[in-house]
Amino acid sequence: MLAALANPIRLRIVATLADRRDYVSHLAREIGVSRPLLHMHLRRLEAAGLVVGHLELSEDGKAMKYYDVTDFSLHLTASALAEAAKTLTRPDSEKGPGLKEQT
Repeated sequence: MLAALANPIRLRIVATLADRRDYVSHLAREIGVSRPLLHMHLRRLEAAGLVVGHLELSEDGKAMKYYDVTDFSLHLTASALAEAAKTLTRPDSEKGPGLKEQT
């Protein structure tokens, strides 16, 4: 969940969907990203259990995929952060510090 929420676009998607459900085309315009990029982020959010998508037919017969935020709860503790930190990639010691460590 933390990895999914660490991306600013995915965080904006969850924040937007927290107010109301929305369909892909409208959500892409509102967030300001392409539909293919939005789909990639929505798949990641779905895999993390943060959003769920539903196919519906519009009045004119178009298939539209709507997304909702799931009812999730994330309780952060030091041990939860320690477990999440284990999944971080480490810089190659022979190549020097990673980009974030240089600043």
